[in-house]
Amino acid sequence: MSTGRLMFELIKTHPWRWALNAILWSAIWSMPVIAGLITAEFFNRIDTGVGLNVPTLIVLILAYGAGRIGVMTWGMHSDVNFMFRLQLVMKKNLFQRILEMPGAESVDEAQGEVITRFRDDVEHVSEATDFTVDVAGVIVFAVAATIILTRIDVTMTLLVFLPLLVVIALAERTGRTIRRYRKAAREATGRVTEAIGEIFGSVQSIKVAGAETSSIAHLQRLNDERRVYEVRDQTLVALLESLFWNTVNIGTGLVLLVAAARLQSGGDFGLGDFALFVFFIGIATDAVNIAGLFIARVRQASVSFDRLGELLGEGRVGEVVEKVDLELKGELPAITQVERNGSRLDVLGVRNLSYTYPGSDNGIHGIDLELRRGSFTVVTGKIGSGKTTLLRAVLGLVPASGEITWNGERVDDPATFFVPPRAAYTPQVPKLLSMSLRDNLRLGSDKTDAEVMDAIAAAVMVPDMEHMPSGLDTEVGPLGVRLSGGQIQRTAAARMMLRHPDLMVFDDLSSALDVTTEQQLWERLFAEDPDVTSLVVSHRRAAMRRADQIVVMRDGHVEAAGTLEELVDVSEELRELWATD
Repeated sequence: MSTGRLMFELIKTHPWRWALNAILWSAIWSMPVIAGLITAEFFNRIDTGVGLNVPTLIVLILAYGAGRIGVMTWGMHSDVNFMFRLQLVMKKNLFQRILEMPGAESVDEAQGEVITRFRDDVEHVSEATDFTVDVAGVIVFAVAATIILTRIDVTMTLLVFLPLLVVIALAERTGRTIRRYRKAAREATGRVTEAIGEIFGSVQSIKVAGAETSSIAHLQRLNDERRVYEVRDQTLVALLESLFWNTVNIGTGLVLLVAAARLQSGGDFGLGDFALFVFFIGIATDAVNIAGLFIARVRQASVSFDRLGELLGEGRVGEVVEKVDLELKGELPAITQVERNGSRLDVLGVRNLSYTYPGSDNGIHGIDLELRRGSFTVVTGKIGSGKTTLLRAVLGLVPASGEITWNGERVDDPATFFVPPRAAYTPQVPKLLSMSLRDNLRLGSDKTDAEVMDAIAAAVMVPDMEHMPSGLDTEVGPLGVRLSGGQIQRTAAARMMLRHPDLMVFDDLSSALDVTTEQQLWERLFAEDPDVTSLVVSHRRAAMRRADQIVVMRDGHVEAAGTLEELVDVSEELRELWATD
């Protein structure tokens, strides 16, 4: 889909606001025609003594000024609201489409790069689209001015608008360079934002490794690279603006020279006509500049559209500009709560579950699994054996093939089915948000503080809470940077327990916990709800001793499954894992 088509589709999300904006800015651009006619009448009065008297002309000028201020105020208000809605449409569509993708494959880019696209690229697209109302105003002005000026002198009228053709040609000739420089600048900015996000998310690792200096030096190198590309991009834009203005100034000089010759030769060309041409030249100067900048903005917007489309996948860029309800008025939408339908989980069945990561042979193949209510299943194996992929495939976080059943009924869409209160999941690296501990646990739910504290106790977090002076109001920082690794994992466990799911899925939850804390965590998990079913990735002895069944993974296949006593005798893979723990 072309850039022009995408901009048109974006305008269609709020057509009446665009129309109002276009009318207002057309008025703003065309109102100077009235001022020009009043000015011409004023000088005609001085030159010939015929026409409106001076006081009347002054009153008209003042009335015009007041009216223009009013229209511009209204126009600016309308313009801000229009741009705000354009940006919100794109951001909501992007966010909604990303959430609809399989959770483990939603976005290939790093968080910092995604933020750059949500912020900068969306803004650039909205600016280019908003420029269309200025272009509409320029067209209205150009038509009105052409009609008026050609009645006076056709040659001078052509000289007034000749710079417009030159500017359009310049903008078109530099189109590819504009795209190339803008793309390089955006990518460099994304690398800087990405690095900042990674540094914030790895503060503890950086401190432990003593890598503060090298991390800062790396960020400095990326910033130096970004500065080079940004300077090129901005210099090109400034150079084009300079060429636009100088082209207009040359055209203005030509008009003045021809006008002076007309005045000297006498004839019908009077002082008022001269004043009208001079007045319109000033407005035409701005119009020519707007036309050139619009072409440049469209070229830059095409880069931004490409980058936004990359977030959604090939051929899906059109989804960025689809009409969507922004819900800016009325009550805030209620948070959707999934209700338990029917009985609790009795049996979770997995048959022939398979998934291979794109571009590789890694994944899982033909997995069969059965989990009964209240059971504790441990998935173990060496690094790269497919443990995490198995959990993701069961939960619908990757588009796996095979069959998953819940109490004998097929689950057609695991991604939307396995959510609280049916299931809850804590990944290998839990994600916390930069807000209070309470808000991280509740995540918009209506759970009381008493319920939150019960979940904290179940997750063995009470001793840690005693060292937090702000208690539940403690701010955890970006990605939970103010908490230790074990505290982050137990906070994630408490978040799961707060929702009382039928199925709890843990991916190596206890990796940052000591043996005693891990034992307490598993004991409290069963004490909290003996009927809860658990699917756990772990290589720790405490988990395997407690397991009702252990699934040993190797090269994406189930090498063996059974109890600890059974597998110690038959599985070499398990014996190796047991010996190294």
